[in-house]
Amino acid sequence: MSKMTLSEELSWRGFIKQTTIKDIKELDNKKIIFYHGYDASADSQTIGNLAAMMFDKVFLRHGHKAVILAGGATSMIGDPGGKDKERPMQSEEVISFNVSCAEKQLKQVFKDNDFTLVNNIEWFKSMNVIDYLRGVGKHFSMTPLIQRDYIAKRIGEDGDGISYTEFSYTILQGYDFLYLYRKYGVNLQLAGSDQWGNSLSGIDLIRRVEGVEVDVITLPLVINKTTGKKFGKSEDGAVWLDENKTSVFKFYQFWLNIDDEGCEEYLKIYTELDKKEIDSVLKEFENNRSSRYAQKVLAKEITSLLHGRDRALSAEKVSNVLFGGENFMDLNDNELELLSKELATVKYLDDIIELIVSANLATSKTEARNLVNSGAINLNGNKISLDEYGFIEGINLLKKGKNSFVLVKK
Repeated sequence: MSKMTLSEELSWRGFIKQTTIKDIKELDNKKIIFYHGYDASADSQTIGNLAAMMFDKVFLRHGHKAVILAGGATSMIGDPGGKDKERPMQSEEVISFNVSCAEKQLKQVFKDNDFTLVNNIEWFKSMNVIDYLRGVGKHFSMTPLIQRDYIAKRIGEDGDGISYTEFSYTILQGYDFLYLYRKYGVNLQLAGSDQWGNSLSGIDLIRRVEGVEVDVITLPLVINKTTGKKFGKSEDGAVWLDENKTSVFKFYQFWLNIDDEGCEEYLKIYTELDKKEIDSVLKEFENNRSSRYAQKVLAKEITSLLHGRDRALSAEKVSNVLFGGENFMDLNDNELELLSKELATVKYLDDIIELIVSANLATSKTEARNLVNSGAINLNGNKISLDEYGFIEGINLLKKGKNSFVLVKK
C-alpha cells in the first residue's frame, strides 16, 4: 500500500460520512480497537455490506485491531431504521443459520487479517429483563430516542407505528458497544450512515456508565450514480456475496457492466489497489473508455477477493468467449462447468433448423433458416451455413447475434 496515513486513506477512499471525532487526523496517532456489526436477517451479505467490510480493512491494513460482530441477537429484533413498517420476525433457527452464513463470508473477506469474531447472542442470551431494565434501560432518556428521524416517522400521524421490540433495538446496540468496550477495550465503532443514531446510543451509554469518551465513524451509503438508487440493487434484486444467490459469473458481470461514471469511486471502495495503481487504471481508461479497462480491473479484483483468483480468471475467460471473441474451444472443464450454470443446455439434433427452434433461438423454421442464411448463427466461434456446421462431441456453444446463447450437448 501507499504511505498514506489512516486518515488520508479513509478520506481519499471516501469512507467518512459522519464522525464524533473532531479532527480525523487524531486517528493517525492512536491505538484503535474497533468493532463493526453485521446484520443476520438474511442468509447472505450483499455488496452493500462488502463496502463496509472494505472500510474495516483499511483500519486492519494500518495495524489496528478489529472485533467483527455477527448480530445473532439484534437480528432477532430487527433494526427499524429505514423501514416504514415492522419487520416480520424470524425464528431462532433461521437467525442462527443466517449468522453462520455471515460468519463464513466475513472470514472469507477478512481471510488475510487477524480479527476477533463475536455474536451478540453470547451476552444477551443470559440477560434477564430486570438486568436489562436496571442495568441498561435506566441510562436512556425517552425524549431523544423518540425524536430520532426513523422513530418519529413511525410514531407520527401518518406512521405505521412501532413496537417496543423494535424500539428497543437502539438500546441493545448501545449495550453491544459497552460490552465490547469492557471485554476487548473497543474504543471506536464503525457503521453505515443509517446506523448513526444507534451508534450514538453506545457512545452515550459508555459515557454515562464508564465515564469514558469513545467514538464512531460511519461510511456513506453507496449510490449508483446513473440510477440514483442504492448500489447493488437491480431489477432482479440485490447482488449477493453467496454464489448460490449470485453466481460467480453474474457477480463478475455485474462489475464488468457498471457505469463509467462510478468507476473511480468503486475502485477506491471495493479494491485494495493503492492511489498510484488506481490512478494508472483510470488514466488508461480515460484514453479509451470503450475498452472498459476500469470495469475489467474492478471485476477481476473484487471477484478475486470474494471467490478467489482462479475463479475470477475463469469468469473473465468465459466473459471473453461470450462477448469478446475468445475461442470457445479453449475453455477447460471448470470453465465449461461455470458456463453451463449460466446458459440453457439442449440436446443435439441432426437437423440444424429444428435444433435452432428447439433452442428457442428462433420461433419458426422459416426464421431459423433466415438467421442462418444471414450469418446470424455462430457455432463454437464460427458462422454456419445450412450445409456446413460441424458440431463436436460434448458441449457446443450456439450463438445468435451478440447476446443470445445456448449450449448444445452432443
